[in-house]
Amino acid sequence: MIFLLANSSHASSTTHNSYASHGCEALLHPFVYNLTASYADQRNEATMVFTSVVMFMLAALFFNLNLFSRFSDVSAILNPTVRLFLSSSLSLFLPVMSYLFSEAKNEGAAVAAASYQQLGGTELSLRARTILMWMLLVEILRRKVEAILVSVGAQAASYSSTIDRASRIAWLGYLVFYSLSSTGKKAIYGTLWVLAAAKLLQRVAINELLKRSFAYGKNADQLSWYMAQIVKQEQQQAVGLGAGEEEGAELLNKCRYAVMGEEELEMKVSPMEGYHLELKDDVVVTVGHIWRADMGDLLHQDPSLKRLCLSFALYKLLRRRIEDHPITDEETSSCRSLIFRGLRMELLRQSSEPQDLKSTVVAAALFQVFYEEIQFLCEYYHSVLPVVLSNPFFFLANYILFPVVVWAFCLLTFILCGNGDVAYAYRSITTDNYIITLKVLGCLMRGVAQYPDVLFAAVDLAVTMLLLLTFLYEQVWELLVFILSNWLTVSLLCEYAAKRRWRDSRVRAGLIRRILWVRNKMSRPNLCFKQASVLGFGRRLPAMALRLPKKKAVPIEVKESIMGYLVAHINDGPDADAPLSNGWSTLQLEKHSQFRSQPEVAKACKSKSVAEVVLTWHIATSLLEVKYPLQQEEKKKKKTPVGARRTVATTLSGYAAYLVASAPELLPDSTEGTKRVYSDMTDELKDVLGGCWRYHASGQITRFDKLVGIAQGLPEEECLKM
Repeated sequence: MIFLLANSSHASSTTHNSYASHGCEALLHPFVYNLTASYADQRNEATMVFTSVVMFMLAALFFNLNLFSRFSDVSAILNPTVRLFLSSSLSLFLPVMSYLFSEAKNEGAAVAAASYQQLGGTELSLRARTILMWMLLVEILRRKVEAILVSVGAQAASYSSTIDRASRIAWLGYLVFYSLSSTGKKAIYGTLWVLAAAKLLQRVAINELLKRSFAYGKNADQLSWYMAQIVKQEQQQAVGLGAGEEEGAELLNKCRYAVMGEEELEMKVSPMEGYHLELKDDVVVTVGHIWRADMGDLLHQDPSLKRLCLSFALYKLLRRRIEDHPITDEETSSCRSLIFRGLRMELLRQSSEPQDLKSTVVAAALFQVFYEEIQFLCEYYHSVLPVVLSNPFFFLANYILFPVVVWAFCLLTFILCGNGDVAYAYRSITTDNYIITLKVLGCLMRGVAQYPDVLFAAVDLAVTMLLLLTFLYEQVWELLVFILSNWLTVSLLCEYAAKRRWRDSRVRAGLIRRILWVRNKMSRPNLCFKQASVLGFGRRLPAMALRLPKKKAVPIEVKESIMGYLVAHINDGPDADAPLSNGWSTLQLEKHSQFRSQPEVAKACKSKSVAEVVLTWHIATSLLEVKYPLQQEEKKKKKTPVGARRTVATTLSGYAAYLVASAPELLPDSTEGTKRVYSDMTDELKDVLGGCWRYHASGQITRFDKLVGIAQGLPEEECLKM
């Protein structure tokens, strides 16, 4: 074959004639030769193959993250572990690929000089152009792994990231406009560079808008002033009118927690009051406004919309705590009353379920409120998409006007590359970039299984196509995430509740209903607890070295139990002043009286170390779970009170163990103290099980028998033989 050069003499004449009959020889000669010329040099063969393989894996990973990561979840958060891995990997991408680009460019120039009459020019080699294409596409997709920095305190990191990315864009622009000479190639690559530069400017503008706005970056300070004034006003009204026992819808209708609009309040200074916000009822959309608004036609599709707005208001209050704005005791008491005396009682009143199921339904609804509150918080700090700015105006500016401006600059680049001759520039796209023709793709598919050079060329082309498809899919996915996000839903509901013209507009109301209809058709992610077992129980494989926490959907029994406990211990509950026990209250029950005199049990109940208490009861629960396993018949039966208590105990035990092992900073104890307790427990468990190997590799039954044998007072030698 002609384009296989030295290897062509080894090809059979039959295969040669078959391939040539499709006209592939002359078509693919410059393409395959230029793309695989680097492989012919034995010094670069390993590097080139490794580069193609790594790029193929990277392109496949980007494509997978976009296509399969969130079919049922429209969250704008990428897994932090994946984001950290990709961010670290991409930090080395441009320097390494720039080196490979330089090598391919120099080698292509040398080959072109040696065969100038045959190949007809000194244009940048196809291998170098392919690497340049990869650099441009990866730079466009890089924002996939970069969180939008909203916090005012993150300005230094934001500016550093912006300068770093601007330098990368400038370098790529230099490579594009000073390395390419033909009009068609420069038009294609220049358009991609304009898209990359536009994405940078878009991200910078969004970051600056978020950080400088009182609705986002400066909202915590604004909301602190607002909450201080409304709490003060509520206290004055309570003194004047007397403390009432409001609950249910009455309490929710009077709630003044801000959902949106508090950024419009102006700061005033007066000699008597000092700095204060000028409160205006017609500016701020509160929880009370949402609850009193006539949105019956919308609530018919989704009754949880009001609770979504409440979650948004609670998220704003929680943000203040994270950004070092203290929450007063009065605000805490007011928030508890709103949730447990307001929302909970209203849900109980509205529930049409039988009396014995009402508490279950209410617990699930309250947990959904808390879950959505945390989702708002996570997306605010870790979103890779600008969902925080979800509102009608931003949709118009970012997804309609901005693309128009970008494509105008792309057209300008196209015209400049053709020196003003649009027709010539258009024709040059095909003549200078023959790789984009379908005939080239067909020839590659026919020869990929027969010739190594064609295989390598097909791999490089597949990498480019995957990156292009990922970019196109990412644009569509971002738009869908924006439209279906909770942020836009809350924004539309606030506009609908606050502005009469929205309620009177059939177009706006119809648009909101269609968005809500699509949201209702989507599956929602389950609230999950991380589960861990310090004994390694519940794993199919015995290797305790892989003690990675597993996720488990929170059972409804657990939600009901936690909610019942919280209701009993809020300020107005019958057990409000009862301290949290370490299990001592359980031992006071008559059926457990025989255990009160046992020193080990009493010691566990009286310990002041939270980590020690958690591990003690976790180990006890794990041993009982293995000793009395659920039978298949019991799993299929209707849930009983005993089964519900078992589910609560095992689920909370696994979650508490996860907190000790993997998230000690979330416990009230000292973080270092918790780590030491866990480390001591692990060392002691290794000794009990007979060394590090048995600790990691022994089976569940073996570990259970040894631990039970020690508890029963069997000799240590006998336990080690088990």
